[in-house]
Amino acid sequence: MKRFWKSSAAVADDSGHWRIELDGRPVRTPARALLLLPGEQLAQEVAAEWQAAGEVVDPRAMPLTGLANAAVDHAAPKPDAFADTLARYAASDLLCYRADSPAKLIAAQADAWDPLLGWARRRFDVDFHVTEGVSPVDQPQATLDQLAQAVHALDPYRLAGLSPLVTIGGSLVAALALLEGAVSVDEAWAAVSLDERWQLDQWGSDAEAEKAMAARERDFRAAARFLSLLP
Repeated sequence: MKRFWKSSAAVADDSGHWRIELDGRPVRTPARALLLLPGEQLAQEVAAEWQAAGEVVDPRAMPLTGLANAAVDHAAPKPDAFADTLARYAASDLLCYRADSPAKLIAAQADAWDPLLGWARRRFDVDFHVTEGVSPVDQPQATLDQLAQAVHALDPYRLAGLSPLVTIGGSLVAALALLEGAVSVDEAWAAVSLDERWQLDQWGSDAEAEKAMAARERDFRAAARFLSLLP
């Protein structure tokens, strides 16, 4: 899409939300719904993305807009189905699958992941089964139910913001901890990228792998920022 507007603005809507206007015309989502945002701070940041767009619009440079579109077009129409997709990650959470060697990796995983599982145990009154290797391990049904309940309690905007955190990191626990402010985005990213960074350190630099990880980190941090801007 080529840029056709001179200025963008965040405008209060009669519904209590905010909309984005381009030269006075409201922005619509890919599904043609009105793009409504739940707070002024997020709306101003989304408007800034539109204002900063070049002559040829690059959606990758507008991550907050993309997440807002996902909230309106995908999470809001079917919130339960959207939440179910994220809640399923509790059954195979990254933090529950540990290496059996070498000792340094085992220790690094414990240092990064045990505090997150400890937080979830206290926060949701649940327990986890932790295993070594990649063979599936069943989690207690009560744990799955409690974490699913936490996800289903979220509004569409928080569901949309949570989604990249879960799918990129592979950990619902780490994503919920970040959402609730129990860890910083730096701590959460360090935890969910630990294995990948370890492999890069062991096998040497790989330009393509590093580029891919940088892209995932960018999307992970954008989702965290989106959540931080919600009222």
